Amino acid sequence: MTLTIGVDVGGTKVAGGVVDENGTVITTVRRDTPADDVARTRDTIVEVAAELAAAHPATAVGIGAAGWIDASRSTVLFAPNIAWRDEPLRDYVSDKVGLPVIVENDGNAAAWAEFRYGAAHDAEDSMVMFTIGTGVGGAIVLGGELVRGTNGIAAELGHMGLVPGGHKCGCGRLGCIEQYASGNALVRFARAGARQEPTRAERLLSLAGGDPDRVSGPMVTAAARDGDEVSREAFAQIGTWLGMGLADMVQVLDPQVLVVGGGVVDAGELLMGPARASYQESLAQRGRWPVADLRVAKLGNGAGLVGAADLARRR
Repeated sequence: MTLTIGVDVGGTKVAGGVVDENGTVITTVRRDTPADDVARTRDTIVEVAAELAAAHPATAVGIGAAGWIDASRSTVLFAPNIAWRDEPLRDYVSDKVGLPVIVENDGNAAAWAEFRYGAAHDAEDSMVMFTIGTGVGGAIVLGGELVRGTNGIAAELGHMGLVPGGHKCGCGRLGCIEQYASGNALVRFARAGARQEPTRAERLLSLAGGDPDRVSGPMVTAAARDGDEVSREAFAQIGTWLGMGLADMVQVLDPQVLVVGGGVVDAGELLMGPARASYQESLAQRGRWPVADLRVAKLGNGAGLVGAADLARRR
């Protein structure tokens, strides 16, 4: 059975693992990411990959990196949380480890894992995935392949325009879906509700020491589970916006499966209930035709590692 190595590189950790053809992780290694030091970060990746390669007969290495990757899957063009600018990561790691290497965006890698082994494993050839965390990421699979675009940076679904003249996004545009369906949006909605109607946010404010500005995402989730009205409404807001974005993807791409992943999905039906309702309502006019099945991601934090390894196998 062919073994490959997957390495998931984020702003805080470098996680590596040996993965078999069934998507099973045989063993893992983890290091902290020295995110402000380009040389140390790439050497940490080399250390992780080399340690795994020394212990297992791996044939290739896949690296999932949080950033924009060029069309040849070799260079990190830009990474927001790591000091990489036009970093030739593929060739550097390959030279040091002595194995073929591919580099892919971490969101794409995680989505590929869900397509191959996770929530969309039964889809024949198409899937769209939204990743709901601090921001909103995304990935598209069509014809059984990741859609990467001319320059390798396609499927930035969080930066689709959703609200004309809406909140300013970090990307410079106004009204991006990231500003309405992300973890940051959840906190913004909850803080605003707590200020405007504190009597309906008693549980949330108790967790925040009475200060709306101290409200965090985990507090909103905990309060919502305890029945806090403002917190539940904040989830309903981001879920509604997410459902609208999912419906737009169906109108444009008509995929077989839609997958929602990311840390905010841990809130379960607090998010997915409103998202499903909004999704179905937004597609009511298509009731005579089948539409994509909406599912929750299954592979969790290990998806990026598994997806990167499988992409390396298929290089």
